[in-house]
Amino acid sequence: MQSVEDHPIREALLGLLANGPVTANQAARELGESSGSCSFHLRQLARAGLVEEAPVLPGSGSGRRRPWRLTTAEPELTPLLRELEDEGYRRWIAGRDAVDPRWHADEAASHVLWLTPAEMAEVAAAVRAVAGRYAHRENPDARPADARPVALVSRVFPLLSPTDPPEKPS
Repeated sequence: MQSVEDHPIREALLGLLANGPVTANQAARELGESSGSCSFHLRQLARAGLVEEAPVLPGSGSGRRRPWRLTTAEPELTPLLRELEDEGYRRWIAGRDAVDPRWHADEAASHVLWLTPAEMAEVAAAVRAVAGRYAHRENPDARPADARPVALVSRVFPLLSPTDPPEKPS
């Protein structure tokens, strides 16, 4: 049995929505599909509980200008989002030579830090705070002319030994 997201347009829509809310018209332009088709597939994803209508920004109208967003990540959606993140990164690596060299400062980083639970929460909050400074750019009118979607993937979690059971809360 095929899941609701196992459709190329729906998969592409979920990938777009991973970068923030979009309207059916915006999705159609980005994907080269019709707005009617994108609207249909967004409604199917909504029926499955994967997307929902986002609040309409003042002055942006309604109807086909209605934005959609991912619902709060459910456990079954998280692997799909991770797969979309990984696919986006693979496409970047494969196609970066065709992109303006100013974008070549790929800032991928991975660190193992020794932190307390409070320090781990502080690091995660700092990442969210930096990303939050740009959240208003979901509105196309707030974007600089040379802005494009950029993936910020952050996973802050304690590393568990494969042989040790997880710690019990004290």
